Amino acid sequence: MPLKSAASFRHIAPWLALAAAIIGVDQISKWWILTHFHYMESLPVTSFFNLFLVFNPGAAFSFLANAGGWQKWFFIVLALGVSLWLLMLLRQHAQERLLPMALSLVLGGALGNVIDRLRFDAVIDFLDFHLAGYHWPAFNVADSAITVGVVLMLIHQFRQPKTHE
Repeated sequence: MPLKSAASFRHIAPWLALAAAIIGVDQISKWWILTHFHYMESLPVTSFFNLFLVFNPGAAFSFLANAGGWQKWFFIVLALGVSLWLLMLLRQHAQERLLPMALSLVLGGALGNVIDRLRFDAVIDFLDFHLAGYHWPAFNVADSAITVGVVLMLIHQFRQPKTHE
């Protein structure tokens, strides 16, 4: 059995490296913003983009942000459970290209945000896009990786041949 495990690891190692790179870029970008900005400080970069440091104790679009604290552990357990599922899928599809890339992006993003929740009890967000006075909720590199990964998963799904039962 150890030989099979070693072979499985070799197949998923490049995809795990991609997930680790996402975590690294995410954490470095958050370190940079934390060392250069104060909470709620904003720096206009373009007419439609600001750097803006906020802490989000909730999920996407601040879902459950005011839930009283229990949501931290809920989102950590959820992200770790999803990460285990992603690892199983990654092992099953390691020889493919698109799906493992998608899984790795989601995995790296999910774990990047788990690190924030463990360190800060919230996720650090700082990318603020806006147009005509309307702001998209601030997000981060991990969120971007998750979004791109999900889009790639959808593309993969739509490319699959349709089977008739």
